[in-house]
Amino acid sequence: ATTSGLGFSLTAQIEPVQPHSVHTLVFRSLKRTHDMFLSDRDCLPAPDPTADKVRQAVKARDQFGPVLHMQSSAKTARPAAGKQAAIAAAPAGSDGADSNSALIPASAASAASQPASSADPGSAAASAAAANTASVQVGEERMLVPKRAPLMPKPDWHPPWKLYRVISGHTGWVRCVAVDPLNRYFVTGAADRLIKIWDLASGTLKLSLTGHISTVRGLQVSDRHPFLFSCSEDKTVRCWDLEENKVVRHYHGHLSAVYGLTLHPTLDLLVTCGRDATARLWDMRTKLCIHTLAGHSSTVAAVASQSAEPQLVTGSHDCTVRLWDIAAGKSLVTLTNHKKSVRALAIHPTQFTFATGAPDNIKQWKFPDGQFLQNFSGHNAIVNALALNEDGVLVSGADNGSLHMWDWRTGSCFQRHTSPVQPGSIDSEAGIFALAFDRSGSRLITAEADKTVKIYKEDETATEETHPVNWRPGLLKKARY
Repeated sequence: ATTSGLGFSLTAQIEPVQPHSVHTLVFRSLKRTHDMFLSDRDCLPAPDPTADKVRQAVKARDQFGPVLHMQSSAKTARPAAGKQAAIAAAPAGSDGADSNSALIPASAASAASQPASSADPGSAAASAAAANTASVQVGEERMLVPKRAPLMPKPDWHPPWKLYRVISGHTGWVRCVAVDPLNRYFVTGAADRLIKIWDLASGTLKLSLTGHISTVRGLQVSDRHPFLFSCSEDKTVRCWDLEENKVVRHYHGHLSAVYGLTLHPTLDLLVTCGRDATARLWDMRTKLCIHTLAGHSSTVAAVASQSAEPQLVTGSHDCTVRLWDIAAGKSLVTLTNHKKSVRALAIHPTQFTFATGAPDNIKQWKFPDGQFLQNFSGHNAIVNALALNEDGVLVSGADNGSLHMWDWRTGSCFQRHTSPVQPGSIDSEAGIFALAFDRSGSRLITAEADKTVKIYKEDETATEETHPVNWRPGLLKKARY
């Protein structure tokens, strides 16, 4: 630009702005911010009394919540006790004496009021209740005394289990096992598509049933009918008449492989579950599907039933366990404590409890609302099967061939066993797919990946002296979930 009106010329050149990268601009902004707030670096904000009170209240409730009421009751009880003692001691003074001269300290007043309180049964009960509280009087102050930490209960003694019979006959993985209600025989199903019936006493083969066109995954023998129920990966559920040894009913409805089934103890109901993420409730006689229990988001791997409410329990690969109302066909409770797929269920035969098995933990629950009781920790494998007898022995079998025996009451493992692989089989086939106790609870039948069925029994020669309980009284570390 040139200006000549004032007798001189001015020439100005506008310099181009130098472009900078985003990195440089960001760091320049950081430097300006740093310079702006550098003077306030060591200046702390003013204390907020409201926030301090909230923090102290939260901390007191978190650490001393169960005994906070004792402190307030002690503060209110101390002035009241002093007034009562003063009133009681006033007539004991000399005639004409001032009533103020009869006032005594609170500690002496409590000692003086003890004979009077012993005569009154109501006050005696109150003093006994006060004595049971975890606090002690030191001078004029009442101090809280910590109670003793709970110790681990000593587990019940159980005899160890030993292998006494190996049965070979299947040509594929043995996936399921069921025992006759009269304890005469047991039934196995395998990947060779065969159902075999074995004599329980001798272990000899009695019968082979053919009909499924894929792996047999579930078996149940009816307690009230001469029927055997089977399910398979061919999406079919079949009812076999054991008097004529043939299929008499088919139950159609599953959209994919059927992985498990159970029979209702008192009603003519059949429950199946499978890879279509549903459990289906069937009328045993009419073959009608009463309910399709939908709610799981993945394969339903295990199902169990009982006569009391809730009458149905399912475990799924979506890591949840559901308790069902079979009358309404709806889920009552969903348990989300597991972090891995739930593949096994076991209901206690006499107690109102059940167990679920997953690779993360074996958990014990209480009916009817699914209250968590304890963990059976230590079986670090994929738990495929659980079995439970009336003696309180829980057995878990895993895909690496390991068997763990647990005490049901305390959750301690009293025996660890690795199943021997059949000669000629590779080590990777050491897996346990199904477990079942016989009706007496003294025989354990396992269905395994080396194509064998193994039977275990209790060691008759074992005593508490020869096989003592491996237990050390430590602090009880009970899990919350």
